[in-house]
Amino acid sequence: MASSKLGTLELSVLLAVSRLGDEAYGLLVRRDLATRTGRDYSVGAVYTTLQRLEEKGLLTSHATDPLPVRGGRSRRHFALTGAGARAMRDAERHAAAIWSGVGITFGPERA
Repeated sequence: MASSKLGTLELSVLLAVSRLGDEAYGLLVRRDLATRTGRDYSVGAVYTTLQRLEEKGLLTSHATDPLPVRGGRSRRHFALTGAGARAMRDAERHAAAIWSGVGITFGPERA
């Protein structure tokens, strides 16, 4: 059974896998996170998080055939499970509930 509590990096990785769809493998997930967060996560942090999310039942993975270049390696592609999609929706509802009633609107940053 998946835990209902997700850390920030776990949620960010789930969202990246969701965005990337069929192209969700470790290095593209890392690149997506860097682009969206402005933070360069280590390869180890991303792969450890992907593995942990798979162990929690929020992701599944499969290895591809080796790449068609000399010495080509296979890639491990990830996909959301139903539990992963529910965890993302739960996190969205939780964030909305926390922000509800704050009364602050955010717009473009002012210099």
